Amino acid sequence: MEWEADWIWRSSQIQINDFAYFRREFHIPEQLETAQLYVSCHHYAHVYVNGTKLGGYGTPAPTYPEKRKLYTRYEVSGFLHKGANCITADAHYLGGNCQNSVNGLPGFRLELHWKDGSGRLHKLLSDTSWLALKDMPHQIGAPYQQNRRISAVEAYDARKWDPAWRLAGGDYSARSAPVQLALISGGDWPMQLQAIPEGRIEEELPTNKLAVPHDSGKEENVQVFDAGRVVSGWPRIRLKGYKGTMIRMRYSENLNEYGRVGHNVANEVSEFYYDEYTMRGEEIEEWQPDFSYKSFRYVEITGYPDVIDAGDGITVCTARTNIRFAGSFRCSDELLNNMYAAAVRTQKNNALGQFVDCPHREQAQYLADTDLQAELLIYNFEAITMLEKTLSDFADAQLEDGTFPFVAPTTFECPDFNIQIPEWDLHYATLLWKLYEAAGNVELLATYYETMIRMVNYYIAIIDANTGLVPLDKGWHISDWPYPSVEHAGQFVTVQQIKLLQAMQISARVAGLLGKSADQETFEKEAKKLLVNINKHLYLPDAGAYKDSIDAAAAHQGVTAIALYAGAVPQEGRERALNYVKNKAWECRTVLSLPLLRMLFENGCEAEAFAIINRREYPGWGHMIEQGSLTLWEGWEDIESHSHAWNGYPGRLLQEYVIGIKSEAPGFKKAVIRPYLPESLDFAEATVWTIQGDLHARWEKAEEGHVIVTTNIPAGICARLELSVGSSYYEVELKEGISETIL
Repeated sequence: MEWEADWIWRSSQIQINDFAYFRREFHIPEQLETAQLYVSCHHYAHVYVNGTKLGGYGTPAPTYPEKRKLYTRYEVSGFLHKGANCITADAHYLGGNCQNSVNGLPGFRLELHWKDGSGRLHKLLSDTSWLALKDMPHQIGAPYQQNRRISAVEAYDARKWDPAWRLAGGDYSARSAPVQLALISGGDWPMQLQAIPEGRIEEELPTNKLAVPHDSGKEENVQVFDAGRVVSGWPRIRLKGYKGTMIRMRYSENLNEYGRVGHNVANEVSEFYYDEYTMRGEEIEEWQPDFSYKSFRYVEITGYPDVIDAGDGITVCTARTNIRFAGSFRCSDELLNNMYAAAVRTQKNNALGQFVDCPHREQAQYLADTDLQAELLIYNFEAITMLEKTLSDFADAQLEDGTFPFVAPTTFECPDFNIQIPEWDLHYATLLWKLYEAAGNVELLATYYETMIRMVNYYIAIIDANTGLVPLDKGWHISDWPYPSVEHAGQFVTVQQIKLLQAMQISARVAGLLGKSADQETFEKEAKKLLVNINKHLYLPDAGAYKDSIDAAAAHQGVTAIALYAGAVPQEGRERALNYVKNKAWECRTVLSLPLLRMLFENGCEAEAFAIINRREYPGWGHMIEQGSLTLWEGWEDIESHSHAWNGYPGRLLQEYVIGIKSEAPGFKKAVIRPYLPESLDFAEATVWTIQGDLHARWEKAEEGHVIVTTNIPAGICARLELSVGSSYYEVELKEGISETIL
């Protein structure tokens, strides 16, 4: 679409946490046939046609606007009629050098296209004929809610609101003023239709009211409500109105020693994690602060004079980007069922216009976090388009030298967020390859190839001439997280070398698929050189292990595990390295536990891998579930984020290795069902999303040592079953559709 509309705003003044309320009344002389409405905003907008809200929440999704500004499209013929019509929009500009958004400039843009009965096209465009409300319900310049300046306090005064504003008719000349052209010129920002779904409310949860001790503070009538688990979304109040009464809703994952909601966002202090509503004085008033996502378990309400009924007075709305959830897992062990459910719940909490690390203190899109989340996502959600958004956002964020900011989008020029994580850059390659394997789309590789190789070539260019290894370079270095025990001693860290090796190998494979033979040869050559130097300087052949870093004394389990998984270990040393890893006490954190578990499952150590996932004691995922948590934490400790999606990959591993559903060709065109049957389980079943359709498999132990395997294979997948029962090994071709095999 070629945009014609102007960018508009209510004034030429740029203010942080600004709002604008727009209105345009217009006449349609005859019944229309079709009508499409196109809208964009910086940063977010809610749009109404004749009083009906269009679309969802968090719209448009964040990007770098100078590279691509997203817009949404709606079919609105059912909302328009012959005669007078009205479009209104409430818009919010963040500004303020926020961690997860780009300042840009405040602006709103809209086009309505409709065809009449004769097929003639008519257009309504945003321009200076629109009106803006002078005195708005939303407070301008409200404080940011988090230290990272992700969202603003919504301070809303309902006394300033006239519901008839959204409808045609009425005289608003005294309460409104003509809009001004925004400081954005029409062609400044390339416009792109938003490919990912908008946010939507998924559940409306009733709350449980908690008792609050009388000595809990100076304020009277403190009322605290429990949603039962950590959620992303917002509360909705529905209360009798008392004109001028200001209600404050404060949020947190935890309660303080007085039974009140903590003044914090996860593990970071914040005095401003709340929203405020001033009442009009109507019989019943309903409101929800839905311009941004909050994440919390508890809501504290102060300022309201009556006792609030939890069943009706306050509801918690869970909300997320509306990607389809297609997966399942169920087995005879309730702990594993609960673990899978917690993984899915946590991931849903972290789909907020992009895949984010946590839904409260950061809401940030990191490469490594998205790469780890992609494990669960690719098997359980229609997530390819949204995962591609991560690649496109980091492509737009790529710096001159080929490296990336630590998150994207971000105001990288702000000193607070001028941060880099070189090791995280290398996840761009592994994430791209995962998307290709899931989608089977070579065009995806072509789109992001140049971004990937610019990044890889940067690290090749800084390889040390003496050691042949890549130095630490700029930024923050991790290896494992959180609270890792990997020793960073000296300028050459082993995990960074392995991840660069993987990125080189992927670059070579992608170059080959794209017919770029010279590039393929270059990356293969560089990978071989790096591998030789890794094993020369970092490998301990007598121990069968890898040093954590060039000057380290330690040889961490996870460092050797990722070397094994990447195929870096010399063939003659693989068995020794495997024994080193599997016999060592589990010491990996979130980042390195994934290659550890995959390496164990794929090298005949299924029992050891399953024991890690299935353990009830600290550390581990089962320990979180045993503590009653319904979402997964950032790490093993109960101290930081309690809804961190990068920890959800055990849900995928249960589907892939215990049920045994595994892709063997890009786009899941070939699949193998290769179950692992733990002694502790009687049955297990799962459904996984594939681009060919949802695939289901179930195994069940039967009498006399038999195993019954039931499958539902979508058309387009060539699948087989591989299973050992007793001393017998079976390989069976599986039919499309539902079939049962008894072995």
